Amino acid sequence: MGRLASAYGQAVNSHRAARAHLDTARSVLGAAPAAVAPAGADDLVTRLARLGGALATPAPGVTPLTDAPAAVRIGEASTADGAFPVLVPLGGGHHLALDTDARDPQVAGLLRALVLRLVATAPPGQVRVAGIDTAALGATFGPLRPLLDAGVLDPPATGEAEVAALLDAAEQHARAAQHCQPAARRLLVVVATAAPPPRELARLAALTHAGPAAAVCVLLAGHPSRLPGETAPPLGGTTAVRLNQGYAHVGDPPGNPFSADGSGLAAPVLLDGDPPPASVRALAEHLGTATRRADALPFTDLLPERRWAESAGNGLRTVIGRAGGGGAFGTALTLAFDDATPHWLVGGRTGAGKTVFLLDVLYGLAARYPPAELQLYLLDFKEGVSFTEFVPTGRDPSWLPHARAVGIESDREYGLAVLRELRREAQRRATALKRHGVTKLADLPRDNPLPRIVTVIDEFHVLLAGNDALARESVDLLEELARKGRSYGIHLVLASQSMTGIEALYGRAEAIFGQFALRVALPGGGGVLDQLNDAASALPVGSAVVNTAAGAVGADTVLRFPDAHAAAADLAALRHDLWQARPPGSRAPAVFKGYEAARIEDDSTFAGLRPGGRRPMALVGRTVDVHGTTALFLMDTTPGRHLAVVGTAPTGADVLRAATLSLARQHTPGDARFQLACLVTVADPVADDTEALLRAAGHPVHRLDVAGLRDRIAALAAEPTGREYLVVFGMDAAASVLGATDPGTFRSGLDDLRTVLRQGPGQGVHLLGWWRGLRRLADDLGGTQNRDDVACLVALNVPGAELALHLGAHDLAYTPRPDRALLIDRHDQRTRLIVPFVGDGHDPDGER
Repeated sequence: MGRLASAYGQAVNSHRAARAHLDTARSVLGAAPAAVAPAGADDLVTRLARLGGALATPAPGVTPLTDAPAAVRIGEASTADGAFPVLVPLGGGHHLALDTDARDPQVAGLLRALVLRLVATAPPGQVRVAGIDTAALGATFGPLRPLLDAGVLDPPATGEAEVAALLDAAEQHARAAQHCQPAARRLLVVVATAAPPPRELARLAALTHAGPAAAVCVLLAGHPSRLPGETAPPLGGTTAVRLNQGYAHVGDPPGNPFSADGSGLAAPVLLDGDPPPASVRALAEHLGTATRRADALPFTDLLPERRWAESAGNGLRTVIGRAGGGGAFGTALTLAFDDATPHWLVGGRTGAGKTVFLLDVLYGLAARYPPAELQLYLLDFKEGVSFTEFVPTGRDPSWLPHARAVGIESDREYGLAVLRELRREAQRRATALKRHGVTKLADLPRDNPLPRIVTVIDEFHVLLAGNDALARESVDLLEELARKGRSYGIHLVLASQSMTGIEALYGRAEAIFGQFALRVALPGGGGVLDQLNDAASALPVGSAVVNTAAGAVGADTVLRFPDAHAAAADLAALRHDLWQARPPGSRAPAVFKGYEAARIEDDSTFAGLRPGGRRPMALVGRTVDVHGTTALFLMDTTPGRHLAVVGTAPTGADVLRAATLSLARQHTPGDARFQLACLVTVADPVADDTEALLRAAGHPVHRLDVAGLRDRIAALAAEPTGREYLVVFGMDAAASVLGATDPGTFRSGLDDLRTVLRQGPGQGVHLLGWWRGLRRLADDLGGTQNRDDVACLVALNVPGAELALHLGAHDLAYTPRPDRALLIDRHDQRTRLIVPFVGDGHDPDGER
């Protein structure tokens, strides 16, 4: 390259000398310009063409443009003896300025050609292009879209705020390069398609004076220096190009001028046009992988030097990526949960990186603040496992010590339970603030701090789906927490694919989202921004628009963030470090896994049952609440303390089994009798297993057929004989036998059943039955007016309208679904969604 450059310089000098001799001769002879070139001119042009062609086609990807300039072709000079390529130095402190902006097709085509040549000349990943396109609102770079998708070209800045942010990043890059930071020793090419306003133009000019060490190359179109009365800041190290009637005049490059008198190249130049689209695509495919690798921001760059060294008194802060360019071409961007931005709204289509972004934020916060300063409530409503790594599993016992509650594939009811818990916490904190006479969490005495709470709700639109009572209450709680949260140190992060079509928010969206000053728009997530703000329309994956003015136009910062999933080893190491450093006595987070069935053998309450309790408890499932408490009924002496499991789902037999086994653990063998009747075939395996487990525990068990059941009910109605549990699998199958009237006493089995239901609990007798139909249960009770005779109800796949009619509760909203049931205790006025206990081999699809 050096030898060719020297030869090219010699050829140019020879051309200058020949031209000088010719001009002198013309002057002396007073002759008109000769029609033929001097002797040897054609040979000179041939040499220039040969040498220029060689210089303009260096070996691809081998020229480092930060240390020395490269000779880059901009067009072809025309002479009477032929044409030769015109090259100018770019990179290594050399720049280019045109007097016409990119609204001229010649200029636009040249800028695109130069971008392609600079990117192709340097090693992969060593050049990044940042565009300022106020002339055409980004359209100038449209033909280079493959380079944007490959990560070589950043989305062009078109607005005032975006231009300012880009120049901030370019200046930061220049400073980093001048301080010899290795990551910044890559060339940043700033392409301005038109002269920006004077202030920004002065900043561009300053970059041209920064020298080779700044690793910045400026290509500026529309420089106003030649306009009458126009003053513009002088450019440093810049080759000037002027357009005139389809041709261009190329000024002297700095350091290696074409002319001796500063007039520039003495030949008109036809500027090069657009590169072929196929070349753009091929280059993008070649550079894509290398550029992404060089541009990748390591996840570890988000982490502080020391763990748990920061205080959350005045808010929470964490680095989330780099702004103003990817990788090394940007500045670290810190976002906060504080009084100015107490809540965040995050939007992005599927695959845009919402989960990755949220993981970056959560791990960044957890590394900076100890559990005493930060607590996390994490909810995921999609069919994914976004937050699984924060909880203990069979493969990895570690967990994030900041996490208090984690919902994976959460039910809407679980989300509502978390919001209720947060409201209770806000009320407790309000009392604490009043007691200390302050109005903000930051003003509390430091010797008794309260941790800040960050609640992340991924796919929050699922929680608010429809317009039922649950959605309306969730909206009420969200609005209350959004308004009051900043004072109490409770912060919300709502993430979703879409912000539109949420019926429960009609008329209230502004009241809630107006509290979310910070918006993060990932690709496809422009809905979190103002309707007129399209800053997120061309984002590549791995980037986002951050807006701290509730989405308003002009307050955008383009961010690139690391891929947490690609740093699995780093995440695991960090999580284990934090887990090992957890304070003594730390509890694992309460975990709700929406996809997971519940088994009584795994229940801690069941494991702790012992004989001798005053009021036996029948365990039926796990409540869908923050802490996953055990769902149970007290089997005391109150009339009506019987259990009815209702629904056609085979899970009914499993619930009855769980209730029976839990009651048995609270009695010493022989203290209670168990009468088992299985009247439906589907329940035979469960009934047999129940009997075997009862006998193994030493309890007396009697198996009854339908006739034996009729006789036992009659005996209990006449004279109860102590603690006894009548367990019937398929109680509705006994309807015909119980409905028959005894010809001697004129009493039916249903009469005796109703007597047992009313009087039995007082004598220690309780019925546990599975009815496959709600209407049959009502008939057996003698009508809905007697529904309190069985006060404990577990409804499986029972239609909500039918259940509401039976209960006389017209505002009941219940949608049956697999592995869910509704617990109703008419005495305690409890109605709760539960995950019913099931047995081994359970098939949730069998409940449909």
